[in-house]
Amino acid sequence: MQDQQSRYATKREPFGRWLLAQRSRGDWIDGLADAARADRAFPKDGDVEAVRARLQQLSADPDAFEALDDAELHWLSL
Repeated sequence: MQDQQSRYATKREPFGRWLLAQRSRGDWIDGLADAARADRAFPKDGDVEAVRARLQQLSADPDAFEALDDAELHWLSL
């Protein structure tokens, strides 16, 4: 049964790559995505926690973490 489920499950795009592709949304995620594209060390193939760790390394402001939470919810809803 599990083999059948895994065969039909769609593979989710890595969160980092999804975030990099976000443009002109008109919300907080725009700013986060712009910053990610400008960061050469951004974890492109990373999950949400890898992006959160990168924001912590950069001492990002609290708004960036709120935008990350919003982005995670949008990504999970796909």
